Amino acid sequence: MREKSCDVLIVGGGTGGCAAAMAVCSMGLSAVMTEETDWVGGQLTAQAVPPDESPWIEQFGCTRRYRAYREGVRQFYREHTPLLPPYRQDPRLNPGGGFVSRICHEPRIGWLVLNAMLHEPISRGLLDLRLRTVPLAADAQGDEVRSVLIGNLDTGDQLLVHARYVIDASEMGDLLPMTGTEHVVGAESRRETGEPNATDEANPGDVQGITWCFAMAHDAGSDRTIDKPEGYDRWRAFQPEFWPGPLLGLKDVAPQTLEPRQHRLLEGEWSLFRYRQIVDPEKYGDGRHPVTIVNWPMNDYFAETITDVDPLRNPGVRSTTPYADGPVSAARIQEAKQLSRCVLYWLQTEEGYPGLYMRPDVVGTEDGLAKAAYIRESRRIKARFTVLEQHVAAYTNPGRDRAEEFADSVGVGAYRIDLHPSTSGRNYVDTSSLPFQIPLGSLIPVRVRNLLPGCKNLGVTHITNGCYRLHPVEWNVGESAGLLAASCVASGLEPAEVWESEPRTREFQELVRKQGVETEWPRLHAL
Repeated sequence: MREKSCDVLIVGGGTGGCAAAMAVCSMGLSAVMTEETDWVGGQLTAQAVPPDESPWIEQFGCTRRYRAYREGVRQFYREHTPLLPPYRQDPRLNPGGGFVSRICHEPRIGWLVLNAMLHEPISRGLLDLRLRTVPLAADAQGDEVRSVLIGNLDTGDQLLVHARYVIDASEMGDLLPMTGTEHVVGAESRRETGEPNATDEANPGDVQGITWCFAMAHDAGSDRTIDKPEGYDRWRAFQPEFWPGPLLGLKDVAPQTLEPRQHRLLEGEWSLFRYRQIVDPEKYGDGRHPVTIVNWPMNDYFAETITDVDPLRNPGVRSTTPYADGPVSAARIQEAKQLSRCVLYWLQTEEGYPGLYMRPDVVGTEDGLAKAAYIRESRRIKARFTVLEQHVAAYTNPGRDRAEEFADSVGVGAYRIDLHPSTSGRNYVDTSSLPFQIPLGSLIPVRVRNLLPGCKNLGVTHITNGCYRLHPVEWNVGESAGLLAASCVASGLEPAEVWESEPRTREFQELVRKQGVETEWPRLHAL
């Protein structure tokens, strides 16, 4: 069997994984990064989710590298698309014009920008990027991960990677069960966490639904109707007990109040189509069709969980469906994909919009569906410190303009506590949070010495995952984890030793700040 050694192995080339790779290589260290699909970028690209960001993102509240990504996207549009002059000159260009984000853009363009950002470490021989590659098994002895066996999904080739540090940046925390790292799945109980929105009993099956997003354009006056998808009759009749009508419908509930509401598809400034619009014809004037990303309540798949429903896979045994460990999860992943196809057919045939159609080129697939499902909730490490609802929710911190402050902060974020309907039949949990920090303690497992979380699998709960799972926060988690691993390689210290010592924590915080990571929110009355 072939073997390779590196300083840091990064499993998962999503939003956090890319940031971790950039951070590790910026310190002159070597890294291997795997990615299950053939696109790096995760939420930003392969999963086709326009960035969810805070209102202050243009001024502060993200890392320097994440800001460089955003500006790289804008520059790509200016240099390589026929934008009309007023938009080309706009320093805060929102390419797609959607209102979910200040920078709604095409996933393919995000992928191209990330490739450009990774070009330097790859060309210097510091980063070995392995696409269509997944972890197959891990060798963990005592409190240390010694090696990880990775395999290519297309060729079957396997490689045993020895690394001083391993960062799990996979979408579902794949390495946590493989390495025996203590972790949590689903919802903690209120007795465990004291969180007001926690459930009475812990429930590993209470996991947020996933969504298989797709790019959809509108050619008014045409008929692009697809063949009736498999499973359409089932999904057309499906109505959750907590829903005001069939899931395939324009009526849902307002997440904050759970009161029924009616959506408009295309009409009006606040239409569903406009919400995640990524191509705005007004910015070009050349007759192109508008394009949106369908990540709507009607294609949230929460009928069943895909987490830990199959036995842990054996080396060399792997589904070719992203994020599927075995036959049960693979079947459920396909159901999520099927649901999205049914949404399009329903809109074309029953809502009277036959001119809606998929845009495969935008997402880099043959069918127009994203390369991978959008996974909102991962397995999460049991960490030295866990962020709770009480730390970050607005209603548990009356009179404050920011969340509880952590002396060991290694990043910041801001987003609502936003939990989508779950696989246990629980409706939205959605409440305001305050601008928050990422504590170093939430990146350090309780026992394992050389494994770090690199995305949504840090020390948060089922509840606080709802505000720590968004694009700029995941990027910050990955970047800070990469810097922590690199600094530990350089110093000979272990992550826990850094966290347990105030002087060493301060030294590490100085490093992340020099690298452009913001560790606190500015003192502004407007915040």
